[in-house]
Amino acid sequence: MNKAILMGRLTRDPEVRYSQGENSTAVARFTLAVDRRFKRAGDTQDADFIGCVAFGKQAEFVEKYFRQGMKMVAVGRIQTGSYTNKDGIKVYTTDVVAEEIEFAESKGASGGDTGYQNNREFKPEPSSAMGDGFMNIPDGIDEELPFN
Repeated sequence: MNKAILMGRLTRDPEVRYSQGENSTAVARFTLAVDRRFKRAGDTQDADFIGCVAFGKQAEFVEKYFRQGMKMVAVGRIQTGSYTNKDGIKVYTTDVVAEEIEFAESKGASGGDTGYQNNREFKPEPSSAMGDGFMNIPDGIDEELPFN
């Protein structure tokens, strides 16, 4: 099984390009700074910088909503490859191909503008009945519930 789950901050704005051809596809490249859980004695680096790539709808999502410094969760697979650069030297690559991408903190916590707006804050009110274990649901929110 090849599965990677990363949570970290973008080191810079994602770089998005579109493939050539009839069915152009968005390709987003970005680097996540992922904090290490444990620090070894004498280790000066507190984070690993992991290259990621996303395709299609995920790439467009990254382009629209994510900026440098924002915290994200990326779930995908590790992919290795190689190419020969212009000097004739073979270069080996390792990237995480992000298949699922999510926000890892609220808009206010990052201090940046993510473009996401949550205009409605849901704060349940305690039930008026004593100890029945249920809460009152405010009027107008019933269409957002997954059941009716």
